[in-house]
Amino acid sequence: MKSIIFLVSVVASLFILPSQPEAQEFQGQAVYISKTRMDLGTWGARMSEEQKKQMQSRLKNRLEKTYVLNFNKEESVFDEKEKLDAISGATDSWGNNFAAGEQYKNVKKNELIQSQEFYGKQFLVKDKLAAIDWKMGSETKQIGKYMCFKATATIPNTELTWYSFSWNEITNNDQESEEQPAATEGDTATTEIIEIEEVPSTLVEAWYTLQIPVGHGPAEYWGLPGLILEVSAGDTTMLCTKIVLNPQEKIEIEAPDKGKEITKVSYKETIVGKMMEMRNNRGRRRG
Repeated sequence: MKSIIFLVSVVASLFILPSQPEAQEFQGQAVYISKTRMDLGTWGARMSEEQKKQMQSRLKNRLEKTYVLNFNKEESVFDEKEKLDAISGATDSWGNNFAAGEQYKNVKKNELIQSQEFYGKQFLVKDKLAAIDWKMGSETKQIGKYMCFKATATIPNTELTWYSFSWNEITNNDQESEEQPAATEGDTATTEIIEIEEVPSTLVEAWYTLQIPVGHGPAEYWGLPGLILEVSAGDTTMLCTKIVLNPQEKIEIEAPDKGKEITKVSYKETIVGKMMEMRNNRGRRRG
């Protein structure tokens, strides 16, 4: 009789006690501040300190940005908080054409979906996540209340800047076209010369915490055994300034779904081609 009563009480408790949340219900939000050092080069050497300060003030909207990363165990959404220009009070429309849009990452599916707007046209970039070969270090440091470990990687610039643009890219394309030898009639044999070109890359330093065991991070960075709280690449550093785990109000983590579907490589070719077209049209009008 006692055994029957015990069994009934166990079964009843399964319906009365609240169930534990599933792993995929784990959520968090991290806020990052990014700062980019301004390199004025030889031009800056001719500027006074006051002129440099004025220049930094005008470019502050591009040099200092705030981002939010919402994440669960498998997915994350990373996006910039829109900031008004300190001088004009307007958004940076030119810079927005070459800035990263809302970015969705799924570390389990190795999937990237990123929303990009280029001169009024909406694109939906779908591709694989950047392949990052992290070198794990033993060095540690404290960021807020989290103990972090250091990791480094060398990442091709094409994986980090596929959504941006530099006029140097058009100059390089022009030079390659001029250097390309023209074929001559009557050639019966060709000699193929294979040159191994060095791929421009960036050394990246990241700090991650095992106290938040997810493979997420800001921007293109991911794939470490804990959340990335700080990352430095080139002249830019991103630092996490706030973390909220399992907030009371549920966070919606959804991939963007509007725009013409395209790959990272094709998107880069699209914006470079459009900028070349604009340059050529401007040249013809002047002529």
